[in-house]
Amino acid sequence: MDDTSLAVQAETDTADDFLPINGTDYIEFYVGNALQSAYFYRAAFGFNITAYSGLETGSRDRTSYLLTQGKVRFVLTSALAPESPIADHVKAHGDGVRDIAFWVDDAEAAFDNTVERGATPVHRPERIEDEHGHITRASIRTYGDTIHTFVDRHNYSGLFMPGFEATDRIDFPSEPVGLEYVDHCVGNVDLGDMNKYVKFYADVMGFRQLVSFDDKDISTEYTALMSKVMANGNERIKFPINEPAQGKKKSQIEEYLDFYRGAGVQHIAIATNDILHTVSLLRQRGIQFLSVPGSYYDVLLERVGEIDEDVSMLAELGVLVDRDDEGYLLQIFTKPVQDRPTVFYEIIQRKGARSFGKGNFKALFEAIEREQARRGTL
Repeated sequence: MDDTSLAVQAETDTADDFLPINGTDYIEFYVGNALQSAYFYRAAFGFNITAYSGLETGSRDRTSYLLTQGKVRFVLTSALAPESPIADHVKAHGDGVRDIAFWVDDAEAAFDNTVERGATPVHRPERIEDEHGHITRASIRTYGDTIHTFVDRHNYSGLFMPGFEATDRIDFPSEPVGLEYVDHCVGNVDLGDMNKYVKFYADVMGFRQLVSFDDKDISTEYTALMSKVMANGNERIKFPINEPAQGKKKSQIEEYLDFYRGAGVQHIAIATNDILHTVSLLRQRGIQFLSVPGSYYDVLLERVGEIDEDVSMLAELGVLVDRDDEGYLLQIFTKPVQDRPTVFYEIIQRKGARSFGKGNFKALFEAIEREQARRGTL
């Protein structure tokens, strides 16, 4: 499909989109200790600790830190008492994603329309305000204990939202690593549930399927998975949904489901404009990445054609490359960033490509299997 056709398709999809989404507003994690997690994300990933909500700001049941870098907003939240849904979430899942929030123009309409189409409501529309204006938000449920919150902030001029204040509780310098925006979020669901949630995003939220992969596309000698990628009209929100497929041994999806105790967000892909710079800084700060054999790079240019980057530098950092009809992408995956082998990150740079690295699936899976074998969970 040429650029003109893509533009026409995008205009058509946006025009038909009953649920226009401007982008990812924030991603909220429920964690065991928000203060310590904020230190980690600042020191290792280069996030700024922008705002705080807690006892000092009037919050009696939770503490939250807002972390920002580029257009990425993470909220780290922990409970102030054991009798809390937040504490229950952490007990069941460990540190994990609770909320993938959407920036919309009308949160109440988004909630009403999705509930009318079959969404399970979590929080009905509420208006919260302070001296900077007001925000309207509402939430619905998706897979597992994960929710989506619709956030309408066009009447708000404050730092983030009411209840948050600028903080100096963590005050040491941290250099950003070049993270720009959330490219996509990947969800793992139980065997047989992938099509259920594909239908949910299609029927309830008006998303469309971009691409699908079966066990022939994503498999090794031992394990396999199936995946379908859903996207909203303007493709600012992209959700690959994975389920395990039959294999000789336990797949990464099954391992995740076992340790997370159910469906949830497996990884978050964050875009950068200079992956070599970003990954170099992350490695210097102690972030560990999956590794592939050196032979991967021996045939890289034969497989993907001419690229701008030095292959020796890609090999040194372990960055993978794949090409589609519209360009190429560079990507790399961290190891899990908490004790349970659950949530990890993908760093991605797109140079025209809209795909998800199908040509790297086998190398990636084999790298994950090596880590599973070390953990004794393969």
